[in-house]
Amino acid sequence: MHDANASRAAETFVLLTASAVLVNPVGLHARPSVKLTQCAKSFTAKIELALAADGPWTDAKSPVKVMRVKAPQGATLHFRVSGPDGEVALAAMLALVHDSFGEV
Repeated sequence: MHDANASRAAETFVLLTASAVLVNPVGLHARPSVKLTQCAKSFTAKIELALAADGPWTDAKSPVKVMRVKAPQGATLHFRVSGPDGEVALAAMLALVHDSFGEV
């Protein structure tokens, strides 16, 4: 008998990475943090961010954890994403940062 759930669990996803520079004047404060987490939560992929390419990594779906990153203007946000909709999720994260979270 074929178990569809077992097949899905066995799937592996490529870890995608990219980075973007924060250009909005106040950096990653409360409002952008919430926008970022809302966007991240709309995907099933695991999405993490960091201020350095080697971490420490933060769950992008947690508003409190994202606000603790305290990234200032000019900081580089590094993203790593893994999951079935990973490519679309990563593109959305980068677009949000490049668009200054709609604040500029």
